[in-house]
Amino acid sequence: MKKILLAALVLAAALSCQQAPDKGKNTVPVVGFADAFVDNTIGQARVGFMDALQKNGFDEKKGTLKVEYRNAQGDIPTLTQIIKYFIAEKVDVLATCPTLPTITALQNTKTIPVCMMVAPTPEIMKINDAHGNPPTNLFGTGENLDYIDTSFLLIQKIVKPTVGKLNIGMVYNQSEPQSVDAMERIKQLANANNINLVALPVNSSSEVQLVTSSLLSKNLDAFFANPDNTIFASFETIVKNCDKAHVPVFTSEAGLVQRGAVAAYGADIYQWGYQAGEQAAKYLQSKDSTLLKWQLVTLRKKVYNAAAAKKYGLTIPNTFQAIQ
Repeated sequence: MKKILLAALVLAAALSCQQAPDKGKNTVPVVGFADAFVDNTIGQARVGFMDALQKNGFDEKKGTLKVEYRNAQGDIPTLTQIIKYFIAEKVDVLATCPTLPTITALQNTKTIPVCMMVAPTPEIMKINDAHGNPPTNLFGTGENLDYIDTSFLLIQKIVKPTVGKLNIGMVYNQSEPQSVDAMERIKQLANANNINLVALPVNSSSEVQLVTSSLLSKNLDAFFANPDNTIFASFETIVKNCDKAHVPVFTSEAGLVQRGAVAAYGADIYQWGYQAGEQAAKYLQSKDSTLLKWQLVTLRKKVYNAAAAKKYGLTIPNTFQAIQ
């Protein structure tokens, strides 16, 4: 009988030791990060996001955080599968970058916190309810369209028209609400400032080459890179075609200046992700649902590409910072 009791105690102790690590693992928060496509500029947001988490004590290497990363490679069905997988895994936070993963996540869960970045405001994404309130599980960092005014009108200060009014071209993705909204805003700006805007729609990045070539045949003085995902994914194609036609490219995204645009006034993508990461860290520290409130991106920069400006003989205002 003593031997049986001793064996039972040993077995109970062994089971207790086996269960302890599992219980510990369950205390480590899990972040599911969903990216829509591969892009060097937008990818800086994830770097900033992870840096902010690490600074606040959430570090995979130290075992204080688990991150599951998935990239949809531009495929919408794959993106939906990724979001549903994260929901099934019951991640603590679903981080989304840029717009489409955010919308897809909010369409599929009302309970798991969704931390957005490189996305417009909920109003522009058209995800607010009938009373104008955003989803209760949405937080992170978004952007309105006010900064586009400064970026677009900058062209008028730098580029002189070949003949008559300044002729500016742009392409926009007619299937992305924020892209259409930005185009409409730019159209109004152009009309109010005696600028001739030539805008053509695209449905995917595969159409950008053909549409941009068609646009460049219209005697453009400059090209404006609208802030949408298709532009990000096809930017090198746009710059290559514009360079051949000797048409300078301007944009509202600081990251695109590094990739060949002349100048921009817009959010720093790394800092955008960092700001979202700080919000995610605060939530993970407390799991306080009152922290689930989105913010406007706070850091915007005026930057220019010295090589691109020199190529076109353009003088940039001294308030702009040269970017490497």
